Amino acid sequence: MNTSHPDTETGQQPHGAAARRGPFRPGERVQLTDEKGRMNTITLTPGGAFHTHKGFLNHDQLIGASEGTIVTNTTGAPYQALRPLLSDFVLSMPRGAAVVYPKDAGQIVTMADIYPGSRVVEAGVGSGALSISLLRAVGDNGYLHSFERREEFADIAKGNVETIFGGKHPAWKITLGDFQEQVLEQEAPGSVDRVVLDMLAPWECLESVATVLAPGGVWINYVATVTQLSRTAEAIRADGRFTEPEAWESMVRGWHLEGLAVRPDHRMVAHTGFLLTTRRLAHGVTGISTKRRPSKTGFSEEDLNAWTPRAVGERAVSDKRLRRVARDASSTVQRGALPADEAQTRREAEQNGSPG
Repeated sequence: MNTSHPDTETGQQPHGAAARRGPFRPGERVQLTDEKGRMNTITLTPGGAFHTHKGFLNHDQLIGASEGTIVTNTTGAPYQALRPLLSDFVLSMPRGAAVVYPKDAGQIVTMADIYPGSRVVEAGVGSGALSISLLRAVGDNGYLHSFERREEFADIAKGNVETIFGGKHPAWKITLGDFQEQVLEQEAPGSVDRVVLDMLAPWECLESVATVLAPGGVWINYVATVTQLSRTAEAIRADGRFTEPEAWESMVRGWHLEGLAVRPDHRMVAHTGFLLTTRRLAHGVTGISTKRRPSKTGFSEEDLNAWTPRAVGERAVSDKRLRRVARDASSTVQRGALPADEAQTRREAEQNGSPG
């Protein structure tokens, strides 16, 4: 049986892969699960301890141990130890803005057909949750250019991205500023394969998207309200340079499994946002108009104002809190993931065939 892998044959590994393999190391985040299914995430520190009301667990019991091991604390309570998955990390990482949930990030990567090596432009970075999924999809040889208006959000996103990848990602570029203006200055016309927008008014970026997106390229939008969804779709239809837009939402419902007691969970992750996609047509081509009934409802002034931050219930985040979260995200790079130099040392060791 062939046990070789392409990355070992070429001497290269995807960025961040070394931090996900091998025994637990100091500085790593570890997810502990007790007998009742309760989870706690800790950062391993030599000589450190995880304390509960039922005893404590020494970190040294985990450092050097294999992932998936079961350890007991001072009172004999067992804990299952695993590295957190991406979905676990996203929901627990430092944040200044609401994150794109894993269920939506997965839909974006798949439905926008974001492939290894693709050139992707993203606007509305927030806390970096979607950026992490996009970077995993484009790979080291791809390109992700993210635009963010607020410096505090950009700092938080940088800290979270560097934490999970163990350092700076070679495919990522982040720019502070307005997407509409900056993307035209920094990206050549027709040079982008995919555009991902997570913002209040994506229709305002239509001209910029049409300019930088290559023919056949996908434009996907994440919006929170029906009004935003409708107005974006109508703007795309009126422009004529894109295909007929498609929209949907995804809802994930877990199931309770215990013997013959198999039923849906009492809670579910329902509406978080809408996704809308369209594709760029060839230059000089006007899209085919879909035939529909003539009774099309127009927008009133009240409708046009319904997407404002206050109207959609967006919670204001103070500058003081953003600065604190940015500091937490930056410090997590050292506390919560394999440091970049250690990751590089481990990659070189694995390439030479020596143990990590």
